[in-house]
Amino acid sequence: MGKKEGDPLVSGLKKIIFASRNKGKIKELQTLLIDSGVTLYSLDDYPDLPDIKEDGNTFLENALKKAKTVAELTGEMVIADDSGLEVEALNGAPGIYSARYAGEEGDDEKNILKLLNDMRGVSSTGRGAVFRCILVLCRPDGRYQAFDGSWEGRIADAPTGQGGFGYDPVFYLPERGVTVAELPVEIKNGISHRAKAAAKLRVWLEKGIRENGA
Repeated sequence: MGKKEGDPLVSGLKKIIFASRNKGKIKELQTLLIDSGVTLYSLDDYPDLPDIKEDGNTFLENALKKAKTVAELTGEMVIADDSGLEVEALNGAPGIYSARYAGEEGDDEKNILKLLNDMRGVSSTGRGAVFRCILVLCRPDGRYQAFDGSWEGRIADAPTGQGGFGYDPVFYLPERGVTVAELPVEIKNGISHRAKAAAKLRVWLEKGIRENGA
């Protein structure tokens, strides 16, 4: 989807709403977009907005639905994220159901426990996994841009580390010998799936701000 100087898709970019109440994701994206020229708000700043049901079949469909809905309701530019874990031995599960894998939205401990139970008996060679992230930037008229990122690793036998959120304690990085929850935050924010998607988003935002004087 192209853009040109003066394109309204990239005007008013100094204020953007991140369509999330996940404090871990909010903090992470704020860090990733620091000094980009954008002030990032979240759904915590808009408590009257309704919850949005994620009923799409892909990460893109879910992220786009959230972004479009919030953009229409607020009249602001909106970023939405959908991300999750795809495990080779589980045929790509939990995938788009990652946040509610154990049946309750956002219960990281229960999600990890179910994942490890489902992986019981799987050998070390079959524990490959990928974190995926889609970020969608949408304006109130529905026009949007999408940015993606992925991060390969393995599922550990047990949780390790105190940092991060979600499945970070069981997402093991063989090349570093640690789980994501053991990584310093500044390292994670340079190599994660969300960091890769946000880096593409940031380049696009900064170019738009330069060209449009937003």
